[in-house]
Amino acid sequence: MKLTTRGHYSVKALLDLSLQPQFGPTSVKAIADRQDLPAPYLEKLLMEMRRAGLVKSLRGATGGYQLARHPAQISLGQILEAVGETIDPLPRSSPDSEQAEDWVTDRLWHRLHQKLKESLYSISLEDLYFDARSWQAYQGEETNFVV
Repeated sequence: MKLTTRGHYSVKALLDLSLQPQFGPTSVKAIADRQDLPAPYLEKLLMEMRRAGLVKSLRGATGGYQLARHPAQISLGQILEAVGETIDPLPRSSPDSEQAEDWVTDRLWHRLHQKLKESLYSISLEDLYFDARSWQAYQGEETNFVV
């Protein structure tokens, strides 16, 4: 599995939203500026995450995007799935039924894939937030948040 730009930007955007006071709305431009992301691309990703129920949008001068749920209720797997990321480690293939090694290797990859999927869905946005904050504290950084 490889985390593409699409997945990376999506996680960065939702981490940024998790920092807003009371998870209030913030504009695409503000997120893009803080995280050094291209605003038009970010807008498309946020629309996909809105359709998946991870964020909601509010219109108006004080509008923007905000988390639709508490960060503890949003998993890394849900974020990646919302923007079309695949977590399949290898293309699907059928093992040669005559070769025990092929069958064993296929089962091994299947089990590893299941464990990876379980892990991605067990890591919450809140976990990532605290990991980032811990790293910043270790570095002696201020509370600005650029992932």
